[in-house]
Amino acid sequence: MAKSIVSTKRLGSQFIDWLLEEDRGEKEGPYRKEEPHRQHSWWQVMCLTGVDYFSTLGYQPGIAALAAGALSPVATLILVLLTLFGALPIYRRIAAESPHGEGSIAMLERLLPWWQGKLLVLCLLGFVATDFIITITLSAADATAHIIENPLTPNWFHNQTIAITLILVALLGGVFLRGFKEAIGIAVVLVAVYLLLNFVVVSLGLYQILIHPEAIANWQTALFARHSNPLILVGIALLIFPKLALGLSGFETGVTVMPLVKGSSNNAPHHPKGRIRNTRKLLTTAALIMSFFLLTTSFITTLLIPTAEFVSGGKANGRALAYLAHLYLGDGFGTIYDLSTISILWFAGASAMAGLLNIVPRYLPRYGMAPNWARATRPLVLVYTAIAFVVTIIFRANVEAQGGAYATGVLVLITSAAFAVTLSAHRHRQKRARLVFAIITLLFLYTTIVNIIERPEGIRIAGFFIGTIIFTSLVSRVWRSTELRAERIEVDELAGQFLAEESQGVIRLIANRLNAGDVQEYFMKEKEVREDNHIPPNDPILFLEIMVSDASEFADIIKVKGVQVGDYRILRAESAAVPNAIAALLLYIRDQTGKIPHAYFGWVEGNPIQYLLRFILFGEGDIAVVTREVLRRAENDPHKRPGVHVGG
Repeated sequence: MAKSIVSTKRLGSQFIDWLLEEDRGEKEGPYRKEEPHRQHSWWQVMCLTGVDYFSTLGYQPGIAALAAGALSPVATLILVLLTLFGALPIYRRIAAESPHGEGSIAMLERLLPWWQGKLLVLCLLGFVATDFIITITLSAADATAHIIENPLTPNWFHNQTIAITLILVALLGGVFLRGFKEAIGIAVVLVAVYLLLNFVVVSLGLYQILIHPEAIANWQTALFARHSNPLILVGIALLIFPKLALGLSGFETGVTVMPLVKGSSNNAPHHPKGRIRNTRKLLTTAALIMSFFLLTTSFITTLLIPTAEFVSGGKANGRALAYLAHLYLGDGFGTIYDLSTISILWFAGASAMAGLLNIVPRYLPRYGMAPNWARATRPLVLVYTAIAFVVTIIFRANVEAQGGAYATGVLVLITSAAFAVTLSAHRHRQKRARLVFAIITLLFLYTTIVNIIERPEGIRIAGFFIGTIIFTSLVSRVWRSTELRAERIEVDELAGQFLAEESQGVIRLIANRLNAGDVQEYFMKEKEVREDNHIPPNDPILFLEIMVSDASEFADIIKVKGVQVGDYRILRAESAAVPNAIAALLLYIRDQTGKIPHAYFGWVEGNPIQYLLRFILFGEGDIAVVTREVLRRAENDPHKRPGVHVGG
């Protein structure tokens, strides 16, 4: 019995070690350093974004037909116009202003500093999570639809929709647990084959309409059955087209993968013009290809497929183009089309999972808002897979039911991107660009609001993700608040000279809050500290002043400069948190000089809970107490720990 318990504990320990194994390379500083990327031609990277963008053709025409009926081609035309003259200009500008793959979220982070910027980023991450999670579950559900509706599939599969979808999601999670890196080569093959097969289906569909002109007559009859005025039809289409908005997916991914795009060899690192130019080619080409397929597939599916086949249980539900492939080209070609669609949908899920795994290390650790285990891939894979399981079960693996949630995530991200670009144009005083982008922002805002009103399940899921992210982020921030939080310390020449002089004896630093900064201030502070702590009058001292820069940041580079005011020598720096910076500097001085420094503080007056909140939110508070705790956590040996003295 004892051996069994020991064996179980050993297995549990081994599992945890494997789960938390760091598999993303060496870390430097408080968060992971990004790995260099192998770069590729823009059209190859376009295929990587295309597994997400183009794969929506698997379900977009069917969802459009259900949402708009005979108006589907008209509503799709409006969507295409918004794509080409709204989303595309926005992301072409984002490519120029964020050429290293940060995307529109990072632009807003820079344009809106302090806590409001961080809170906005956390909310947008909730919508990103909604977008990617629903991409995984929706793609798996649509792949399941292509599996069970194939004529070669056994009949008993038809009642196993949820089970098959869960198996596909589990397989995706299993691949990432073993280790998976996005392969552009695979994406190129999948996208090329898929687009070729879709072009064949579209060509054949247009040919069928050409030789059966009654299909157009029937469509026109259905189109004008209720309203004969074309303007009224366009107005109705404007109200309906937000339901088709999932056809806009792919733009945010297009700028996120910018580091993979090959540019010019002589480009400046901070503004790589060649990469920007090629990314714009990527975005424009992808938008044109998708616009062509959106229009043509919407047209042929609306005219050639009976309305009853689009609803749940119909043969075209979630697989309108596959229905036409089987109908006009036979089960052999139709099966090839199904296999291609299943492959690209599954790979779209893989792309979404990879995107999710990149979100946490890119943002949350920099904010101190992710627990340490979130640095490892495998625990995150398990978390995301479990969430995908829950979403699949809640929506019963229904493609159309998940369309609203997917569209919500996509639309909020594009709207935030439009707002970021508008704000950027305002900052650069570009009046015409500001007006144009403001109008586009309002259009996307309208589309988002209509979509949320029509299908509120998207905002509910996003709200759950936002609440979870904010709660866990705040808990993590509080939990990690006593870390050193310094990437490195840089000391200028005069500050280095002060430290070299002090290292000849006992190193004493008086912590001071900078006020007037004149001789009288330092005279009074020195007199007070020497009396309170019984420091001999002949012992030299240094003043240490830390000013709060942006308290919402977690870790930063502490640059220390030496300042001389009369006979008083001061070390002055800026940091996100005063006590953490003091602790980091004390340890730096110890390591550089080989001597234990001593820091002197005064007691503060007031409620300790209030000071704790001030420390968490504003980087200040009861400095002495927190500095002591940071040092205690950073240095286990009390004999090597810098001294903290509080007098008064």
